[in-house]
Order: sequence, then structure tokens, then C-alpha cells
Amino acid sequence: MYAFDIERPTSIADAVAALAKEDAQALAGGQTLIPTLKQRLAMPSVLVSLSGIAEIRGVCKDDAGLLCIGGGTTHGTVAKEAVAHYPGLAELAAHIGDPAVRNRGTIGGSLANNDPSACYPAAALASGATILTNTREIAADDYFQGMFTTALEEGEIVTEVKFPIPQSSCYMKFEQPASRFALVGVFVAKFADGVKVAVTGASNNGVFRWSEAEAALSSDFSASALEGMSLSADDMIADMHGTAAYRAHLVAVMTRRAVSAAK
Repeated sequence: MYAFDIERPTSIADAVAALAKEDAQALAGGQTLIPTLKQRLAMPSVLVSLSGIAEIRGVCKDDAGLLCIGGGTTHGTVAKEAVAHYPGLAELAAHIGDPAVRNRGTIGGSLANNDPSACYPAAALASGATILTNTREIAADDYFQGMFTTALEEGEIVTEVKFPIPQSSCYMKFEQPASRFALVGVFVAKFADGVKVAVTGASNNGVFRWSEAEAALSSDFSASALEGMSLSADDMIADMHGTAAYRAHLVAVMTRRAVSAAK
């Protein structure tokens, strides 16, 4: 580690002002940033902690029927408080990392980092969620732009995420046992006007929607509708944990499992 200053704003306005300082970086739950600092892969001179901003924490349902989750809400809180409204999302949150990670990590931090193996990006993309920042609203289809890359601009903070609630949903994750990140994770969400399928952990381009599976499941929401379907291994991640072909195979397997378990 190395020396840096830390600021602890208590409002969004104060946080935005602090982030405008030279070489400042936002700190949400720190589950990705702190290890990055330890390895000196990032060396900001000022960390701006978002943990003291009460207005970006909490889970509620709005008048339009959307599930609204503050960007500073921890995974553990999502798991507990979203279960009555969006069981599939709550179940996803309940299996992120371990208790220490779930009690510190936040949904906004996860979406801002957009790790290619993170769970929330799949939920946001499959749900057709809207990511709200201190300046604008961004549709999930426009927000995710590649591995560790989002539409966020310098100094923008994820303040809230609004999720349309599907008729049924499920997230299936094949875990890398040491990190508990998704070797492959698939979120399936069935709405009245169709089905969305989002995949994390598999692609070099980050989270993506599997459009062929969506079309098949929109006509017949059953695992049998996916029989014989497969993804190309092109652009799939290949590492010590699995080949590109293995990940492509897992996507189809986990999608069928998610459809069978959706509720």
C-alpha cells in the first residue's frame, strides 16, 4: 500500500465535489479497489468514500412498480430486502462472495467496476434495468461497454438502480471455488413481452445478452426449447480455470438450469 488522503462526504453533492479533485477516485465497498491498491495497479492520491452517503442506500418499490436500489446498498441488504419483490435478484445477491464481501460490497460499486465475472451486471442486463447517476439515467443495454468498461464518465457516481420486476427469473452461477466469482453465470428473466438472457463470466467482451436463446424462450419458456443450441467459443475467456469451448458449453448448460429453476 502507499500514502493517500481519504475524504468521507455525507451527500452526493459533496462526493461529486471531492471527485473533481486531481487524481481522486471513488471508494464504494472496496472489494475490488482495495486489492487493486495493494498491488499498486491503481494509485490515486485521494480516495472518496461513498459509504457515508445515506441518500444512496436502501431498497424500495416505486409507484411505477420498479424495484429501486440505492447504489450504496450492500449485497447483504439486497439479499434481505429485495426477496419479497424480486426473488431472483435477492438470491443472486445472497450468493455473492462470502459474508464479509456481502456486508461491505455494494451494487453500485459492482456495476461501476463491471468486472467480467461479476454477478450484478447479468441481472441488470437481463432485467432491462436503468442505472441512475448524479447526472443522468442510462439503460443497461447502453451502460455495459466491454470488460471493465461502462458508460460512466469521470466523476459520475451510480446513485440508484431501477429494476423492472419480471414474472419469473433465476440466476445460475458456476462458481470458481476459490474466488466465488462466476466462471459462468446466467440470469434469465421472463416478462410479459418476452424473455431476456444475460451471461457473465464467459466473454472477453464482458457481460452480454444471448439473443438466440431469448428468441427461443420467448416462444417456449422451457429448457427443452434450448436443446441443441450452443454458443461459439470465439471471444470466450480461456484461462487456467477453463477453456473457451468449456465456457461456451457451460453457458448453454447454465441457461437450461436457470429456465428450469425460474420462479
